[in-house]
Amino acid sequence: MIKLAIVDDHKMFRQGVASILEDESNIKVLWSVATSKEVFDSIETKPVDIILMDITLGEESGITLTKLLLERDPNLKIIALTMHYEESYVVKILENGAKGYLLKDASASEMLNAIRTVADGGTYYSQFASNVLIKHITKGTKPKDKNQEIPLSKREIEILSLIAQEYSNPEIAKQLFISIRTVDTHRRNLLDKLQVKNTAGLVKKAIKFGIIDI
Repeated sequence: MIKLAIVDDHKMFRQGVASILEDESNIKVLWSVATSKEVFDSIETKPVDIILMDITLGEESGITLTKLLLERDPNLKIIALTMHYEESYVVKILENGAKGYLLKDASASEMLNAIRTVADGGTYYSQFASNVLIKHITKGTKPKDKNQEIPLSKREIEILSLIAQEYSNPEIAKQLFISIRTVDTHRRNLLDKLQVKNTAGLVKKAIKFGIIDI
């Protein structure tokens, strides 16, 4: 069961999202709130796996709230669900640890796909957010000299390539005929070996090593 919360300062929108999710047998909305104070009050008594987070909460910032929540609990997963098309918002909330970015005009099926993908350990970015992310992380990045040795095993290179192509952990496991736990181990090893903190860092390294083209 995926335990989920909704953070948005528009009550009608929260109710609409909750109504979409109420028929899903493996997703349960435990609470929906409008302010950071309500978030911290609620999460103390009713911990959740995933939060759908708006970026603007009245005078508050969902970007800052994302950072504070993940400092408190690094295992929490946050998906931005917002109306904002500004590139700076995409970059900032993903840099602060969000695992997904969806626009509010996304279909119900896309939202459900995002929730399940993130719950399974992957990341989910709308096409718009993916374009922004690639544009941001490739600034000033030059593909490697083809003669430069890549400090990874063949299997690690395969997994890094699939991560850079936005495959989730379950999708990578299916593609390579290995367990999801094995993929998760490889992902953690890649983060340590390449000295990066998140998926964006892994994509940047894949580009640097010429593993994917830009």
